[in-house]
Amino acid sequence: MLLVYTHKISPRLNYVFKHICTRILGVKVGFTTKIEAFIAHDSLKMSYTKQQLGNEFFIKSHEILFEQGLSDIDINIHQWENTKCFFSLGEKSAIPFDIFSASFYLLSRYEEYLPHVKDEYGRFTAKESLAFKEGFLKQPVVDIWAYKFRDALQKQFPEFKFPKRTYKIKPVIDVPSAYNYKLKGIMRTFGGALKDFSRLRLKSLYTRFTVLLGFRHDPFDTFKYLINRQKTSQFKFLFFFLIGDYSTYDKGINPNKKKFVSLIKHVGDYCKIGLKISYFALDNDTLLKKEKKRIEEILNTNLEASRQSFSKLNLPETYRNLIALEIKEDYTMGYVNHIGFRAGSCTSFLFYDLDYEVQTPLKITPYHFMDHALLKHKSLLDKKKVLNEMISEIKEVDGEFVPVFHNYTFGDEKQWKGFKELFNLILESPNEV
Repeated sequence: MLLVYTHKISPRLNYVFKHICTRILGVKVGFTTKIEAFIAHDSLKMSYTKQQLGNEFFIKSHEILFEQGLSDIDINIHQWENTKCFFSLGEKSAIPFDIFSASFYLLSRYEEYLPHVKDEYGRFTAKESLAFKEGFLKQPVVDIWAYKFRDALQKQFPEFKFPKRTYKIKPVIDVPSAYNYKLKGIMRTFGGALKDFSRLRLKSLYTRFTVLLGFRHDPFDTFKYLINRQKTSQFKFLFFFLIGDYSTYDKGINPNKKKFVSLIKHVGDYCKIGLKISYFALDNDTLLKKEKKRIEEILNTNLEASRQSFSKLNLPETYRNLIALEIKEDYTMGYVNHIGFRAGSCTSFLFYDLDYEVQTPLKITPYHFMDHALLKHKSLLDKKKVLNEMISEIKEVDGEFVPVFHNYTFGDEKQWKGFKELFNLILESPNEV
């Protein structure tokens, strides 16, 4: 166990030390404010306070972990070897930056509580983030800092053996609509056909009727392909099905359709199933409860994981609503149009409520790229290059890669050409040295 001496054991300090030491490095951590207990400890130990006690492993503390609420924090970014960091310290500190305070700032999403410009869907965008502005969005800096901390501790305690973790993947399949043409009902089918005709989208009109007449496969129905890929992968895919009511933003399949229910159950025989929460349920308790109940009745088990429609988050309300309904894990933390690490980490972490100053039981699993973000790269070669760079960054810290694909990505639409190859590249990445 790593024992940390500090002048005050705060909820923030307890939270971030446990993430870095236990979740990332696999080492238990304890705290003391008593010098005698610190001196008596005969294994890993360090002081995290304002002044060094003697010659012990010491990191000078920044004030953020001992504050409450939000304050106007002055952040200056510095280069640190192969990465960047902030909250620089004096020469006596074993590490030149307070990585714990910097990690807390990123993991708690401190900046998302501060005034910022939202996009048309009311989302916090990558361009508003410190990581994007300062050029470290594409690095899992929290994990990189943790490994630098581990290396510094190892020099001080050479006999201690740190556990090894391994690189993993968790493919996410987002299903806003299981089918493009099937199971849409008479009115929606007629309306869609009329729209195709009025806009002279004759190819779409032709496809619509050949699918409905059973002469052609629905382009969004890629579930057989995905289940076959699951059968050859050691890592479980996680499907998020939208079962909310039809609205301006969500145009999925009616959850009362028996064939749709059968599909969800069939996929659930091979993969994990979560709920894609509809856009309007995001801030509506009644709707959210309704959707949770629906998916639980289909799966005949308690719902564990969720993802928000349009990757929209309203902090802290969105997460508080999930906690109230005892949903254990959320997969919305990421950017739709940018590849990178929204919370600076490729390790799942618990949501810290800055308003209440408390660590919650809700596990946040950030995603690091969505298929749409790769569309800006025109050639398949460029897409592969970007993807390989991301995989390499995560492998460096033995993290978990969470990519988000949609069911329609694996169809035959032109813009998604080559995406099956990219998906396979990710599935094969754990086998490559």
